[in-house]
Amino acid sequence: MSIRRMVNRAMSAAVLVGAFVPSLSAQKPIKTPDAAKLAKDSAKMAKAAKDSGTVGRFFRSETPVTMTLSLNIKRIKGDKGDNPPWRAATLSYAAIAPDTGTVKIPLRVKTRGIWRLKNCEFPPIWLNFTGEAVKGTEFKGLDEVKLTSYCRNNDEYEGYILSELQLNRALRLLTPIAHAVRAVKVTYVDSASGKAEATRWGFFQEEPLTLAGRLNGRILKQQGAGPDDVDPYQSALMGVFEYFVGNTDFSVAALHNIELLGLNNGMTVYPIAHDFDFSGAVNARYASVPPQLPIRSVRDRLYRGYCVPPEQFSKVFALFNAKKDSIYGLYRDPVGKLLPEDVTKRTLEYFDDFYKTINNPKNAKSDIIERCLGGKA
Repeated sequence: MSIRRMVNRAMSAAVLVGAFVPSLSAQKPIKTPDAAKLAKDSAKMAKAAKDSGTVGRFFRSETPVTMTLSLNIKRIKGDKGDNPPWRAATLSYAAIAPDTGTVKIPLRVKTRGIWRLKNCEFPPIWLNFTGEAVKGTEFKGLDEVKLTSYCRNNDEYEGYILSELQLNRALRLLTPIAHAVRAVKVTYVDSASGKAEATRWGFFQEEPLTLAGRLNGRILKQQGAGPDDVDPYQSALMGVFEYFVGNTDFSVAALHNIELLGLNNGMTVYPIAHDFDFSGAVNARYASVPPQLPIRSVRDRLYRGYCVPPEQFSKVFALFNAKKDSIYGLYRDPVGKLLPEDVTKRTLEYFDDFYKTINNPKNAKSDIIERCLGGKA
């Protein structure tokens, strides 16, 4: 499968997912990265590929990290444009044995995101480390990573973050073709005043290039992938997972909350899902569904994955059944227990409804298999 074929399918695939992808002539030209960036990206993927199939050192542990992030909060809150600058910051944490004392790491941060960037009190951010700065620290091996930070400084919104963390952990139980995550408890300190603004849970997410490197692939940037362009099993797994968590806020063709991983020089393409805060499982008060969809609430499930042969759905349903106890177990382990009990109860009851659907052949066919996008499966 080639990128050229994906390009040729751009318009038809866009119609299938209900997300607008402009005609190729109207799209902005894809910029050719300069030599320095290409070299850096290649080095990053090569480094990740050394431990092929294994996540980086930082993400191998699920023990939450408690840290302080000092930055100019007023400036970072004002960075809402498309090309935000990198801002100087300092991360500090209490070292564990055999080290003692506080470790301070200089780094840079910048804002990211779309909805959260415009609507949150504190924006989601990228953290950019240098190899020398993190050498010998808990953060060794990290380069440029996402921090899903607090949106509003209250317990309800913190619950949304923890719920989304759990969904990422669940996806990792189902497939290695997913971003690794790790919980962090962050105290945000304004470097201008020295005052702490908030202490809230968040999580780090493995960067795309590192994910691609450990899987010996590359992240593809071209929009327009349709049902025939992506690996059928992984396509079904991604689609069923989005249905499992009640998420319709994604588009494979438009690369909206989806990344494409190309293996074998693009002959095999895997969709990678991320960003689940608009899902029914998170059930954020700000989440909504597009008016053109035949559902009224994010708690109403609607299958929005591509069509694949029916036997692929059967394999995916079997995987979900095999992993059910492990997924539910995530809500009883130390990280899962960070969620309030009522949220956990409500979430698992929501998952129960999913399992009733996939284990009822009639409902699985009508609600998932026959709902797929791109023609009859």
